[in-house]
Amino acid sequence: MREREGEWEVMREMKKPGGADKKRVRRSSAAVQNGGRDPSSDTPPRKQPAKKDVFQLFAEKVRDHKELVSRWAVLQETRVEYFRGKDFVSFLKNHPEVKEILESEKNLEVEEIADVLLSKNLLVRCDRVVKTIRPGKKKLSTWPAHLEIFPDQVFSDNDAFFAWAFVKRRPLWQTLLSFFWPVLTLAICLFPVYPHRCKLLILYSCAGVLLLILSLLLLRATVFGTLYILLGKRVWFFPNILAEEATLSELFRFWPQKDEEERPKWTTRLLYTVVAVSVILLLRHHAPDEAARLRYQKRMSNIIDDVLEWSPRLALSGFMDKPQDVANVTDSGSNYADGSGEAQPENTPPVEDSGEGDEAVVESNEEDVGSYEEDSSSHGEQEDNHI
Repeated sequence: MREREGEWEVMREMKKPGGADKKRVRRSSAAVQNGGRDPSSDTPPRKQPAKKDVFQLFAEKVRDHKELVSRWAVLQETRVEYFRGKDFVSFLKNHPEVKEILESEKNLEVEEIADVLLSKNLLVRCDRVVKTIRPGKKKLSTWPAHLEIFPDQVFSDNDAFFAWAFVKRRPLWQTLLSFFWPVLTLAICLFPVYPHRCKLLILYSCAGVLLLILSLLLLRATVFGTLYILLGKRVWFFPNILAEEATLSELFRFWPQKDEEERPKWTTRLLYTVVAVSVILLLRHHAPDEAARLRYQKRMSNIIDDVLEWSPRLALSGFMDKPQDVANVTDSGSNYADGSGEAQPENTPPVEDSGEGDEAVVESNEEDVGSYEEDSSSHGEQEDNHI
């Protein structure tokens, strides 16, 4: 009897809606615990986000670090950023906290980390293209400008170069600059329609920057020539100011590099001195005089004034006046009626031939003939007296 009463109670609980919900909750919780999915639910399983490679993160962090010395070079007609193997070893020894991003692989040696980067195509080992010492130098260039792929892709710190093989993330300022360039181009094209004060400001600013650049280059060349002739040293201040492949920080570096070439002979320095003095004297002899300088200055000032004083109103007024000028020309062409080259008014009646003009012409011709006869008679009398 007790067993039957227990069965009836179970059946009553089964019929209640709450009991079925409880069983569903239990089943769903069990399914979640077992890592499965409830077959009665229609929601798809959530996809776990793909975890980024730790070596990729490590390579990006090392590349963005300022302590790792790197340069830019040309590798198979492509500009790449590269570093030296010995600099990579010293960088990881001085900054071991960078290896924390590798998590479980942080205990690897420097050579093993570099080999993994090479195997994942994050690095490419390169070699210098020019392998011979140039004449006048004691050793090869520390940072070659042209590289080629090394056949054995294994890490080494003995005169080995490694280039980054992935695209660096573009910073925010470069993205903003890419949008700024079209705006700057449009602003340059619209320069003629600027107000007069804006034109003057832009003109003097550009002239000042150009004068600063030319003065810097002239001072730089003067210092180099003076030290080369007197002391035999090659000292270039701002050594990368004319470099094509240099970063912004390297471009404005002031202090010159160490001179690794041999000291020039005194005969070479004397020859350069004679050439420099000859060029200076030649330019001084053929320099324009004051009058030519004033003419050139006046011509240039006229050109600049035409550019600065131009305005859209003048252009539109000239465009509107052009059809009227053409109509006036056609009207004036029709007024040349008598062929004398002088225009006559439209409303003036034609001049009638009264005969007075012919008489005046005849009288003027008679006077000319008389004056000619008098000249000839006086000339004859002078010849008789001479005889």
